[in-house]
Amino acid sequence: MDLDPSQMTELWERCARLDQMDYFEVLMVERSVVPADIKKAFYRESRTYHPDRFFHLDNKELKDRVHELYKRVTEAYYVLRDDAKRRQYTANISGPERAQKLRFTESSEAETRAASKRQVEEQIGVHPKGRQFYQTGAADADAGRWASAERNLKMALTYEPANTRYKEKLAEVQKVLLEESRKQGDAFKIR
Repeated sequence: MDLDPSQMTELWERCARLDQMDYFEVLMVERSVVPADIKKAFYRESRTYHPDRFFHLDNKELKDRVHELYKRVTEAYYVLRDDAKRRQYTANISGPERAQKLRFTESSEAETRAASKRQVEEQIGVHPKGRQFYQTGAADADAGRWASAERNLKMALTYEPANTRYKEKLAEVQKVLLEESRKQGDAFKIR
């Protein structure tokens, strides 16, 4: 493959801008791109900048730059194709520290994993018994067994007293129980 002077200039410019480009710019796609288009862009760019296409160049510096560009294209693909990593990365490059967050590093990976874990824990809970009682209580609530749901949710809260999801579900169940007792005329019943 022989490069004409304009292609060579374009290649040098692209390699020189590499440190200021985010992954969307590296793959030459918009931030709102769908996963299928990310894959297409990756294949297009990886074919264009694969180091084997430039083995014949005498300029070692250019070869090294092309190799770096190819690695960045691959890195961009692996980050942008994963929804959680993409969300984290997009948030990082949208913030005030954009220049420091252009590359998805090991610490970014750890942040993403920790955020996913926190999200799961907030939704379900961290203690196995708490999760078990919550799931049973939620199933009871779905089936309309309100008293049983209340007992199980209170038990879940004994294992995880700070879990907001458990508290919210218990409040919903207690509201239904209160409404039912008022309909039956048991407004002054002590619970």
